[in-house]
Amino acid sequence: MPKLKNQVPKNCRDRNQSFSWYKGKRVYHGVWNSPEAVRNYNRFLARLRENPVLPLQKNKTGETLISELVVSFLGYVEPRLDKTEFQHFKRAISFLVEIYGESAVNEFSLMELEICRDQMVKAGTLCRSQINKQIGRIIRVFRWGLKRKLVAPNTVGALREVENLQRGEPGTFDNPPREDVPDEAVKRTLPFMSPTVATMAQLQRITGMRPSEIYRMTVGNIDRTRDPELWYYVLKAHKTRRFIGEKTIPLGKPEQDLIAPYLVGKTKEASVFSPRQAVREQRERQRAERKSKLTPSQRERDRRRAKHPAENIGDFYDKHSYRKAIEHAIQKGNKTLPEGQKIPHWTPYQLRHAAGTAAEKTEGLDKAQALLGHKTADVTKRYAHGQLAIAESMARNRQNPFEDKPTESKKT
Repeated sequence: MPKLKNQVPKNCRDRNQSFSWYKGKRVYHGVWNSPEAVRNYNRFLARLRENPVLPLQKNKTGETLISELVVSFLGYVEPRLDKTEFQHFKRAISFLVEIYGESAVNEFSLMELEICRDQMVKAGTLCRSQINKQIGRIIRVFRWGLKRKLVAPNTVGALREVENLQRGEPGTFDNPPREDVPDEAVKRTLPFMSPTVATMAQLQRITGMRPSEIYRMTVGNIDRTRDPELWYYVLKAHKTRRFIGEKTIPLGKPEQDLIAPYLVGKTKEASVFSPRQAVREQRERQRAERKSKLTPSQRERDRRRAKHPAENIGDFYDKHSYRKAIEHAIQKGNKTLPEGQKIPHWTPYQLRHAAGTAAEKTEGLDKAQALLGHKTADVTKRYAHGQLAIAESMARNRQNPFEDKPTESKKT
C-alpha cells in the first residue's frame, strides 16, 4: 500500500506532557493520559479535520490559544537562545500549558498566572528565586505575542503587575548561599583528576572564570600576539555581553604555563580542553598502574579503539560533564584517603567564588569586581566573602574613641 501523504498527528509523550507534532512544531495537550489531555487532543484533531491547514494566528473563535502561542514562541527563540536558557523556558512553559494550554491567550489573567506560580511552589523542585524567574519567562512569552498582535495589550499589562515571591513565603524555600571551596580541598583532589580536568580547575581558581568560560575555550579565542608578556582570552559571546560587550580576560605567566601544552597541534576551532584527551589520559594512567598482563580481550578492545577513537565522546565539556569529572575525582580520592583527610564535596562554580573572595581579601572589592568581570560591586559581594574577615580584623583592633588612653607612669 502506498504511504499516506497527510498522516494524522499522533499523541506523543515527553516526560509527563502530551503533545502532537504539527508542521514541525509541538502542540501541547496537557498532562499525559489525563482526561483533559485526551479531550484537548481530540479537539485538536477535530480542528484539523475541519481545516487541514490549521492557522496559528486564529482559531475558530478568533482567539489565539496558549498552546499555539507557545509552539510559535519556542520555534522562534530556539535558534536565538543558548541550550540552557531554552530549557529554562521549556520548563516554565510546561506549567503554563499543563493547566491552560487550550485557553485563549486573552482569557489568561493575573489570577491564572498566580495559579501557575502556586503549581511551581507545590512541585517543590524550584527555589523561590527560580520561581520568580520562571514567572518572568512566562510573561515574556505573552510580551512576544503582543509584538505580533496575538495578545491584547491589556492582557500583558495585567500580567506585569504580578509581585515577586518574598523571602519566607509559605511553601517556598531558598537555596543556601554558595560557599567558596578551600584551596586545600582542591589541592587534595588534583591527584585524582585527569591532567586535563586538573588544569581546568587550577585555571578557573586563578582567573575566577565561569565554568562555561573554561570548557568553551577554543584555540582561536586566545590572542598571543597583542602583548609580549600577556595572552588574552577573548570571548565572542558570553553571559554578560549585553552589559559590557566583548569580554577579554588577560592571562599571565602561570595561566600560560597551564594552557600552552593544550594548544599544540590544534586548529583554531578546536577546544583547548577536550574530553577525548582526558579519556586518553585516564586510560594511559590505568595502563601504567596495571599490575597484571594484558588479556586477549583487552588487546582486542585496544585495537577497536585505535580504529574508532572516542566515538561517543564530544569535543567540548559541558556544565554536567565538567562537574561530574570533579565529583568522580572526589569519590575516587575518598575511597583511599584516611577518615580525617576525606575531601569535602565541591563544584566548579565554587572555584569562582574562591577566586573572588581571595581577590577581595588581598586586593579589595574593586579589584575583585574587575577579576570576576561584574558590572557592579553589588554582584561581586555575592561572590566575595572577604568583608567579614576584614570586619573581624577591625573588631579585634578597635578602640573606644571616647575613653581616655592609658598614660605611662612617670619614672621616679
